[in-house]
Amino acid sequence: MEEKKLDFNSIIGFALIFGILIWIMYQNQPTEKDKLAAKTKTEKVENTVKKVENNQTPILATDSIGEQAQIQKLNATLGNFSYSATLPSAKENYTFLENNLVKLKIANKGGYIVEATLKKFEKFKKGSGQLVELIKNNNSSLNIKLVTQNTISLDTKNLFFEPTLSKSGDNQILSMRLKTSENNYLEYVYVLKPNDYMLDFDIRSQGIQNTINTSKPLELEWDLKAFRNEKSISYENRYAEIYFEHEEDKIDYTGVGDAEEETPNNVNFIAFKQHFFTSILLTKKPFETSKLSSTYLVKDEKTDTIFTKQFKAKVPLAFSNGNLDYKMNFYFGPTDYNVLKSYDQNIEKIVPLGWGIFGWINIFIFIPLFGFLGSFLAYGVAIIIFTILIKIAMSPITYKSFLSQAKMKVLRPEITELGEKYKKDAMKKQQETMKLYSKAGVNPMAGCIPALIQLPFMYASFQFFPSAFELRQKGFLWADDLSSFDEIIKLPFYIPVYGDHISLFPILASIAIFFYMKMTSGDQQMAAPQQDGMPDMAKIMKIMIYVSPVMMLLFFNNYGSGLSLYNFISNLITIGIMFVIKNYIVDSEKIHAQIQENKLKEPKKQGKFQQRMQAMLEQAEAQKAQQKKK
Repeated sequence: MEEKKLDFNSIIGFALIFGILIWIMYQNQPTEKDKLAAKTKTEKVENTVKKVENNQTPILATDSIGEQAQIQKLNATLGNFSYSATLPSAKENYTFLENNLVKLKIANKGGYIVEATLKKFEKFKKGSGQLVELIKNNNSSLNIKLVTQNTISLDTKNLFFEPTLSKSGDNQILSMRLKTSENNYLEYVYVLKPNDYMLDFDIRSQGIQNTINTSKPLELEWDLKAFRNEKSISYENRYAEIYFEHEEDKIDYTGVGDAEEETPNNVNFIAFKQHFFTSILLTKKPFETSKLSSTYLVKDEKTDTIFTKQFKAKVPLAFSNGNLDYKMNFYFGPTDYNVLKSYDQNIEKIVPLGWGIFGWINIFIFIPLFGFLGSFLAYGVAIIIFTILIKIAMSPITYKSFLSQAKMKVLRPEITELGEKYKKDAMKKQQETMKLYSKAGVNPMAGCIPALIQLPFMYASFQFFPSAFELRQKGFLWADDLSSFDEIIKLPFYIPVYGDHISLFPILASIAIFFYMKMTSGDQQMAAPQQDGMPDMAKIMKIMIYVSPVMMLLFFNNYGSGLSLYNFISNLITIGIMFVIKNYIVDSEKIHAQIQENKLKEPKKQGKFQQRMQAMLEQAEAQKAQQKKK
């Protein structure tokens, strides 16, 4: 058999074929772009599987055919909630509810409100053109923590709901359903009525018990990072806090510290209260427990100018017969006492009007009277008339207080004489002084009681004016907003406590209180004799004459100018009333003659206070005598 030999042409052919194969392999090599895409795709699939294995939230929608096999695997792992990924609503989309007061934007993803705009109010100052937006740019969320039967954790804020918008009369109804199948779902229902800040909000479910673990309540999380809406961020933040009603009708709040937390039981409503606006979640079925937290966000007023506080609430949603059924309400609107009271759900108590008698004065006197005056007068003028009426009503008490001081002033020489006579026996001096008061028909407490009666009205005013929503963005004279400071000069530097501006109304109020204290301190010093072992009241009063105006000047510089205007007018009127009483009504000579005449009469029956004082002095004298015998 003849051996075959490899000729030269065959070698060339094999070389060409090998070269062509090398060229084809080189041309089909993936580019750097292809490698990056493949790597990203691989990592995406691997991360998706890893999230499921670690009980993290899965991806519910995909546009990649290459990942479909992996998604099917995830669906089998997660159960029926993957059904929502096939819905047309499984994409970023929004539904709007709107009336003449509020505009709400609800997202498919999460099914919650992502924008809440108040159409009647502007931020910072009137004419700014920026409406108050309580919710915007992901500053708020509503989430329910779900746990599947195979212990996979899901957050509803990351899942897609199916919206259905309808109408019933003038009411707008939005149903947001997170479906596990065509007929089984978790549902949020929003109902917005015309001319209303409050909307109905129901959470309910149907047939999800086969997918979700219903052996224990679900956790509802609601949080809000409060936007700044007023000119002074520090003043606004002072009145921003979480209020809540618990145990039927108890109203409480978390406090105004850097980080505050409360865990009340049987909660009926939770209010994320800002200064003049608030977001409230109310429930007809009380939340058995809750965890509420408030965090201060303003560390530096020069840089932290967007947000005031971070509010968070966690409450349980209990199942009933395997389903959820909570009828609730959301309120997005002004922190206006009259508006809140109109809902008759106790939410007006989030307005800080003071406790006890201070709150009663505000509710039954200040709010109705100021509301009446403000209905037909400019608010600056209304404050002046309001102050005049209050001071006129208090003038009889002012008169009695001054009359008592005048009587004590007449008796001072005799009291001083007794002090010299019994300077070595303090007990005896006290006894003789009490006898003199009784004989002259003078009650040393008569001057204190009227002053004490006026104190609740003064304190009530400190609660009323910062909470008066009516004053917001209402101007008077140089003040463009009576609910905020009335800046007349902007300082190029910052003064601790005082601020970086000069407000005029606090200066006027400080001057008025200086002259008022100057006028009254002399009479008080003359009327009140120095007691052994007691501080020198004359020195204290001299110090207070200067300290009180300075304190008002410092602290009121950043307060609402309406309160400073009230204090200025109040002290001005008091100076006028005191001047009239001192010069035209109270006659010192007549008072002196009356006291001398009283001394000739039978001593008046001592009052209860004098009787107690006399009994205490006699008891102390007896104990002293007994000790001497020993």
